[in-house]
Amino acid sequence: MPTVEESLEAQIRNIEEKYGKPLGEWLTIIKNSGKTKHAEIIALLKSEYGMSHGSANRIALKARGADSASIVDAARAAGTDPLEDMYSGKKAALKPIHDVIMMAVAKLGSDIEIAPKNGYVSLRHKKQFAMIQPTTATRIDVGLILKDDPITERLEAGSGFNAMFSHRVRVSTLSDVDEQLAAWLKRAYDLAG
Repeated sequence: MPTVEESLEAQIRNIEEKYGKPLGEWLTIIKNSGKTKHAEIIALLKSEYGMSHGSANRIALKARGADSASIVDAARAAGTDPLEDMYSGKKAALKPIHDVIMMAVAKLGSDIEIAPKNGYVSLRHKKQFAMIQPTTATRIDVGLILKDDPITERLEAGSGFNAMFSHRVRVSTLSDVDEQLAAWLKRAYDLAG
């Protein structure tokens, strides 16, 4: 199962391969441009180098030292790990389910920003499309932005869960991470990009 750090490293490798320059070269280009604001760096990379928004965002975060890996590194320096903290104590048994969800997410594309936060993981592709949050000792909630998808017994309304998400899927077992959930994740990813 890939860790957050491994997923972010894979994303950088994919960007380097797709756009033909190693990370150090991209960081030098940004430094030499004089651009320091996040949006300016993204605009530069998109307009002058043809990067997708997700790839430009990841490189801009690296250039500004504010990427999710830095957040994880800072937490570790303080003696904590956001994912370990999320899946500790009563929620520890949910970590394998989280890992399988992340495997499904990794299949969506190389330009996904994986951002561990305090208590959840945000997933972005140009804009946020999903979140993974262990909500109880026995369940992970996957929030999705699927504007026009109908509410079903399994694909619940997200309003009672988090106002940023149109839908929620409750995941309690490894078998709940199935083709249907993968399809909803893909649809949300596609709508965000």
